[in-house]
Amino acid sequence: MTDAPAPKPGILDIAPYVGGKSRIEGVAEPMKLSSNENALGAGEKAREAYAAAVGQIHMYPDGRAAKLRTAVADHHGLEPERLIFGNGSDEVFALLNQTYLTPGDNIVSGKYGFLAYRISALANQASVKLAPEPDFRLTPEAILAEVDDRTRIVYVSSPSNPTGSYNTAEEIRRLHEALPPHILLVIDEAYAEFVAEPDWETSFPLARDADNIVVTRTFSKIHGLGGLRIGFGYAPLKVAEAVDRIRLPFNVSVPGIEAAVAALGDEAHQQASRDLVQTWRPRLTQAIRGFGFDVFPSAGNFVLVRFPDEKRNAAAANDYLNSKGIIVRPVGGYGLPDCLRITVGTEDQNRAVIDALSEFAAAG
Repeated sequence: MTDAPAPKPGILDIAPYVGGKSRIEGVAEPMKLSSNENALGAGEKAREAYAAAVGQIHMYPDGRAAKLRTAVADHHGLEPERLIFGNGSDEVFALLNQTYLTPGDNIVSGKYGFLAYRISALANQASVKLAPEPDFRLTPEAILAEVDDRTRIVYVSSPSNPTGSYNTAEEIRRLHEALPPHILLVIDEAYAEFVAEPDWETSFPLARDADNIVVTRTFSKIHGLGGLRIGFGYAPLKVAEAVDRIRLPFNVSVPGIEAAVAALGDEAHQQASRDLVQTWRPRLTQAIRGFGFDVFPSAGNFVLVRFPDEKRNAAAANDYLNSKGIIVRPVGGYGLPDCLRITVGTEDQNRAVIDALSEFAAAG
């Protein structure tokens, strides 16, 4: 016993999540390309709805987020009673872990899977099993090899952050068919709206008739509402009802609900956001590869760049970009110390990245 309160076992062993930095010493307005935010920001309709909500912020939000629930269900063709809303999709993961994990259970995710899956699993005294991704891709076979008698949840990011890889519709179906029915398969589709590959499909239809699939989405990426923290999961009704027993009653804010509803109806902003990424993602890839660096195929609004030699390494590249007022994301926390993740920005930002990396490559 000690003289001060002590966290439960395992809490102090968890490495805290560190988001992409947003400041550079001495630079008033840096180019922030470190958090995969929408380079166009929020759409005009969402901003107007947010501003109009100011008159309601003294009131508690609807605990069921009924207005947003209806809008999401209509937009995606889903049953509204099966939706789980959260303070970002991160909270949906945390709620699922809290609902289904007990000490000694485990989750399975890819080696480079989103860190939020692991943090809340460990907080619930479960363990984390990481399937290898030798080519920066997670296969059904690699996941299934890690599943054991204590596995309760499998997490798949498609597309995946930070690698940018994705799983085909056939791979997701094959994984689901091979999983025991008591294991929850969570498919994180945070970057779904940026995918252009024809063999990718949303897992909403697969989840409709399954008892053990949850598909999550976020308003932080295509809709540009990262600061408002809105995410949702489409789950079997029994799962949604179980999660609802522990969800805090007012976890989605009034301005967030209003802005999210408006964002769903702003097709022009969504299309402009997609067009920007689909125009500049291949240009960034081609240019950076031309400087002698590896750029991995990406289906998200970012690219993952590997710096293969000692002199022109990721840390040096990051420092050089910072010196030019550009913030990107080192991903050593994912086990990728030789890589940087770079968000697709505006045309001016992307050109600045290309110019800076061209100079860095020449100087090396």
